[in-house]
Amino acid sequence: MRMIGLIGGMSWESSAEYYRILNEGVRDRLGATASARCLLWSFDFSEVEALQQRGDWDGLTASMVDAAQRLEAAGADMLLICTNTMHRMASAIEAATSIPLLHIADPTAERVKSTGIRRVGLLGTAFTMEHSFYKDRLRDRHGLDVIVPGEIDRAIVHRIIYDELVGGRVLPTSREACRGVISRLVQNGAEAVILGCTELMLLVRPDDSAVPLFDTTALHAQAAVAIALTD
Repeated sequence: MRMIGLIGGMSWESSAEYYRILNEGVRDRLGATASARCLLWSFDFSEVEALQQRGDWDGLTASMVDAAQRLEAAGADMLLICTNTMHRMASAIEAATSIPLLHIADPTAERVKSTGIRRVGLLGTAFTMEHSFYKDRLRDRHGLDVIVPGEIDRAIVHRIIYDELVGGRVLPTSREACRGVISRLVQNGAEAVILGCTELMLLVRPDDSAVPLFDTTALHAQAAVAIALTD
């Protein structure tokens, strides 16, 4: 079994879900006492958030590269970034390490395409919805047509993530707000919606949407299990 290196803590709420899904996946394949071989580098998210808000992406890139290199030195055979937003640094991490990085958008897009869907809505932090690094990968590598919410809806989702979900607060009013955002994406032509923030799966469920939802947290972790167990 390959050693999975996890760059987590952004936030730890979703990193805990990664750990659960990885271990459940290995147990289901190998038996009741089996568990995933993994290493975790966990950031203090308050420090990460402060740099994000200042727009210090160079500082964040340096921190992410350092974490990846430490995991490789500790024996990791592959890397996972346990957050969608920080895949902005994916290419820098790949250039600075010699072990493969499983990009969160790739298993997500592959699952979307397997259903025949080509036009997707994207929910996530403002950085993920507004910057090009994530949408471009879905479009250029996978041929998906990506729709993001309007400005007001983007602000709603971003606030819910940073003010509530990263702190473990799951509120019915916010679930209802996300339902409204999803509904408007569907009205604008989305055939499915990608939950492009690893905390959104804590709030949004399949019955909150009239179209399929694709949970990047689960799809990323499940794909990592498949790779880790490949001979």
